[in-house]
Parts: sequence; structure tokens; C-alpha cells
Amino acid sequence: MLGTRGGLGRIVAIGVGLAVTVLLLLAAEARAGKYEVAQCGWYVGIDAAWADTTGGAKFRPDAWCVPPAGADPFDGAHVKSLTRDGQTSVSGARFARWRWEAPAGTGISQVRGTWWHALHDGMQHRIGVGTWNGAFDVFAASSATDVAPREFTAGFDPAQPALEDRLLCAKPEAGSCSLAAGSWSSIRALTITVQDDRGPGAGIGGDMLEPGWLRGLRNVGFWGEDIGGGIRFSETSVDGARVNLTEYPCAKALIGGVWKATQMRPCSIPVAGAATIDTARFSDGSHSVHHCVTDFAGNVGCTYPRLVSIDNNPPAHPRSVALAGGGAWSRVNDFDVSWVNPDQGPASPIAGAYWRIVGPAGFDTGVKLAGGQGIAALPDRRVPAPGAYSLHLWLRDEAGNEAPGTAVEVPLRFDDVPPGLAFAAAGEAEIPELLRALVTDADSGPASGTISFRRLGVEQWTELPTKLQPEGAPGRAALVARVPDLVPGTYVFRADAADAAGNTATTTLRADGAEMAIRKSPPPVAPRRAVQPRTKTRLFARLRGGHGRGDALTIPFGAPALLSGRLTRADGAGIAAKELRVVARPSRGALAETAVLAVATGERGGFELRLAPGPSRQVSVSFPGDAGLEPAGRTSLDLRVRAGIALRAAPLSLETGQAVRLSGRVRTRGAPVPRRGKLVAIQYLEAATHRWRPVLVTRSDHSGRFRAPYRFRYVTGTASIRLRATALAEERWPYAPGSSRPLTVRVHGR
Repeated sequence: MLGTRGGLGRIVAIGVGLAVTVLLLLAAEARAGKYEVAQCGWYVGIDAAWADTTGGAKFRPDAWCVPPAGADPFDGAHVKSLTRDGQTSVSGARFARWRWEAPAGTGISQVRGTWWHALHDGMQHRIGVGTWNGAFDVFAASSATDVAPREFTAGFDPAQPALEDRLLCAKPEAGSCSLAAGSWSSIRALTITVQDDRGPGAGIGGDMLEPGWLRGLRNVGFWGEDIGGGIRFSETSVDGARVNLTEYPCAKALIGGVWKATQMRPCSIPVAGAATIDTARFSDGSHSVHHCVTDFAGNVGCTYPRLVSIDNNPPAHPRSVALAGGGAWSRVNDFDVSWVNPDQGPASPIAGAYWRIVGPAGFDTGVKLAGGQGIAALPDRRVPAPGAYSLHLWLRDEAGNEAPGTAVEVPLRFDDVPPGLAFAAAGEAEIPELLRALVTDADSGPASGTISFRRLGVEQWTELPTKLQPEGAPGRAALVARVPDLVPGTYVFRADAADAAGNTATTTLRADGAEMAIRKSPPPVAPRRAVQPRTKTRLFARLRGGHGRGDALTIPFGAPALLSGRLTRADGAGIAAKELRVVARPSRGALAETAVLAVATGERGGFELRLAPGPSRQVSVSFPGDAGLEPAGRTSLDLRVRAGIALRAAPLSLETGQAVRLSGRVRTRGAPVPRRGKLVAIQYLEAATHRWRPVLVTRSDHSGRFRAPYRFRYVTGTASIRLRATALAEERWPYAPGSSRPLTVRVHGR
């Protein structure tokens, strides 16, 4: 019997009764990263190379490891080296061997198996490991025949690169072993433990990792690399939860409930794969993606976590949608729509707005997209012709999500066509009791009007108390006025009408094209002496107040106005001490009634009358005439009063992302607040154009008070923002648009 060589630390165990010399040492503490390779048994073949130091002249191999299915998996299984028949001897130190090599970067830390042999005349069966320095370190050796399979176990610390089973002529090189009686060595049921402490490398790519916001299905490509036992499986995780598992083909067998390799390197070294990930499974916001690969020894290699942004949910509908000027009819084909974007939270920001305008006669712009991060306004929208249209508006986020079902509808009412206007055809009566003028307007509809008259030869018109009455069908109404007591003469009548958009029309004609004139004949009288003719008169009048004067004047809220003028003869001489009649008719919606005032002319025919503060009104002045002077009148003067409104803001200094609280009050002197509240626009001064642009539109309560928050989202650096509140024009509100004093809010970007 021969002893072992080398200095490896190991544990070796040989079956009892086997005549061998065994060196027993304590094994080093086991380390992680191991896998077992099963060889020649369990229906598993071998992954070993055979060699003969005699060049194949003295030895031959024989291996049979996989019995038929259903047979005993070890029945007849063997890996043998045999001497060749017909050979007489083999030189000393010559051998044949089977060799199992560990993959690069690994080593063999333990081996278990069964061995048996027939040995004659100095032949020896040795089992050992090939060391890192190229030596052969024997842990089991026998020189006696023993054909009963015996078990052996050996451990190695450090792990070694190869395992060898040798049939050797153990005599010195000068000697030889007789081959008269054939010798052989045999092993089977090997379990080789491979120490693999080097982890694999992992990589990941694909459009799942592209910058920007992701939605829908996304692809990931992944790969791995290992220099040991190869990659067994890989997994992709999002926020630590596995979303894909890929198992790669490996040479393995399930033995005793444990997967064991059937080759020394069971799996592929480089691997790659791809998977599709449904991002809709995850909440909106940032998520961490990483990929890990696991080799056959259980070592894991992972990529660094990669942050991705996911958003699969469309934005909610726009908030506080407002149309500049309100939703009333407009005679200007230019509509500015603004809104407040909904809070997106961790989802992607608003990056666009879809819009579509539909209207009469099948008009449809189709869906359009207005881009821009944080977009909150659509300026300068136009419609093709007068009529009532609808703008449908919904939002798109930066990830591309949008839902037409969230659209809000904004009415666009455009009418730049004056109403149709004509007096009713003449009746049988020479002087009718009532005058009627038919007003037609197919779009915004008739809204107001007056009937006036003048005597032929008199330039000034006198306005009559006039009512606007519906005429049954939509878009039709009639102006009705009672014919005044007239002195004999010929009179021309004029109708003035306006529709809800502010378009006006004037006519002095009947529907048949004839002049609307009435002649009142003088009563028959007895001959008398000739009456001296009356002197023609002229009446001049204008308004003054604020910083202006003229026939039409706009003054601040709460300010008085001055009516002044002069009554003269035709030659320009003033007419003194004559009483003039002043009629001040408040605009629609005012609580005040029509005021009838009197003012006397002065020494040179001049007059002045202070008009008290109040709502907008129409003012007319007339001189009724007397025995020596003809009557005179002044066409209605337009006195417009701006609405009064105040604005407060708190705080006046804030950071981006914070909201300012806007509040104030609309002053309502002489006018009730509209039933739905007074329309108020909050506007900011655009520095580039020096124009006031809408920020939001709100309504007051029934006392005129309003409140509205506004959040500054996209301000960087420090910005000073000028804000004001404007009380907008609307139906039955007797004031012109008026704005508050501007205030400044300072916003500091984070």
C-alpha cells in the first residue's frame, strides 16, 4: 500500500475494510457559492477527459454510465481505466487517468464516490486532485485487488482545479509492471462539489429605461455573464417586486430532491433575454428598476437600481374654465379661454391641451393639440361665421395620457351682423295711436331699442318712451312707442335697435321701403290775420366728467358728471330764461327709475346740470318750444360708468407651489347682483405686451363678495406679478367693465 502526497488540507473518508492508506485532516470552514456535479450514476453520464501517458499502447478506457430507463441507475455503471490485452508489461511511473476539470475561476472543494479495482504486480489505483502548481495530490490509493465497490469522501481547502482517477504502474521508472494478469481501476456515483465564489455580472437596457415619462407596455433587454458554473436564471424587479423571471437551459438532474449539475460547467457563460412589462400595474410616479442574475452556485449579481417615471392615468378635467369677457354674445371674432390645471401629484405635469370647436351647419374643426408644459390658456380662437358654437377642451400630460371623456364645454357666441329693422306698414289711420318697428336677429337676438321723431326742418331728434316686446318666434321682437301729441306738420320717425352682441341698426323706413313719416294737418279755422312764424332754435349739449367730454363719456364708479350746453336761435344768439327738459334713463338692470329733470338757460342761453353718481344711463335734453320759438332736442347722450371693484391678496410674498388667496368686493350702487353672482376676472399684466391677460374667472356671492385661490406652479427665480380684478360686462348689469387698483405679488422659485 502507498501513502498520499502533497500538503492540501482536507477530510478523506474511505469505506471500512479497504486496504488503503488515508490521511485525515480538518477541512476549512465551508464558504458560500457551491454546487454539486453528479457523474456516472443516477442515469447521468460523465464530463471528463481520458489520457494515457504511454500514448495508448498499454491502457484503454471504458465508461458506461446510463442504464436503460427503468433499470437500477447504478447497475453496471462504471468509469474504468484498463490495461490492454496482449501487452506484457508497462514501464514504471506510467499511468492512464480520467480527469474532471473545474471551470475557470472555481475549484473542487469536495468529492464523494465509489471505487473498486483489480490490481497486479505493482499496479496501483490512485484518486487525487490536480493542484494549482501542477502537482497531483493523492488522497486515496490502493495496490490490492478489491472488486467490492467502496465509498470514499474527501474535502479540499483551498479548492483545487481538477480531480483525477489514475491506474498507475507504481514501480520506479527503471522498473516495469507485468501485464500478464490484466489490471483495472473503476469509479462511479461521483458527487463533485465545485466552489464558485465569484458572482456573475448583470446588465439591463431597453425602452423601459428611456428618459422621460413611461406608459403602457415597455420592453426590457437584459444580459448576464459568469466565468464559473454559468447563469442559471435571471429576474427583473420593480420596487423590489419581481416582474419577470427567465430560467436558462442548464445541464442538471433532480437527485434526491436537489438539482445537481451533470457537467462541470452546467450553464451558459453569457446569457441574454427580453421581456415586456406592463407599466399600468404600477402607480403614477417614480419607481426603481433593477435586474439580477444567479449562477448555478447561487451567487447573485445585480445592476444598480435605475429610477423610471411612470404615468398611465389621464389628467382630470380643466378647473375654473373661463372665457374672457364672459359667455355673452360677442361682436368680435376673437375668444380667449383660460383655466386652472388640476393637481397632478406625483404624475407627469400637464403638457398640452386638446380642443375642438363644433357649431352650426355641421362645422367641426376636428381635434387639435396646443402644446406647452403647464399650458393654461387658448388665446385667439375664431369661428367661421356668426352663430352659437361650443369649444370642447381636455388635457394631455407629459406621458401622453389624455381622455376625451374629461372634456369641458365652453360656449363661443359670435354675432357681428346688425339686426334687421323696419317700421310696420302704414295702417288706415292717418295718425296711428302706436308706432311699431319690427326687429329681427337670428343669432344673439334683439336686446334693446328706441323710437325717436323730429319735425321736418328740425335737426334734433326727440326720443319717445319705447318698449321692446317679443314677437313670438325666437329672434323677433317689436319696438312699440305711443305717438305723442303733435302740432300740425310733417314728422319723420326713426328706430334704433341693438342685439345682445351690441350690433346696432337704424332706420327711418317702413317694411315696404317708404319713409316712416306722419303728416298732421291743421284743423280748419276761420280766416284770421296771419300768424307770425316761430323762430327756429338749436340745442347743443355734451357731457363732462373724469378726464373726458363729448356725446359719449365713460367715468369712474361713484363719480358725478356734468351736463352742459346752450340754447340758441338759428343765427347763434343765445336764448335766456327758457326751461329745458332733461331725461336720464338708467341702463337695463338698474334699480333706479327714469329721472326727469329741469334746467333753465342763463343769460346767454347756456345751462349746466350736475348728474349725481349712479349706474350707466342715456341722457336726452329737449326744449318744447313756445309761441315764438320752435322746439329743439338733443340726441341721446351716452353716459357710461365703470364698475367699482376692490381686490386683496394674501400673502403678498410666497414660493412656487404655494397658493395666494384672492378676495374682494364688487360695488353694487343702484344695481342688484346677477342671480348667478357677478362675473369677475382676475388678470395679470403680461410684461412682453403690456396687456392684461386672464388668470381665472369667478363669480361673487349675492353681496358682491368673491374669493378665489391661485397656485403659482412654474415660476423660477424671483418674479413680481401685477394682478387686478375686473368686473366684466354682462346682460342686465348697468355698468361698463371696471378694474381694481393693481397689486403686486412676489413669487420666489425653489
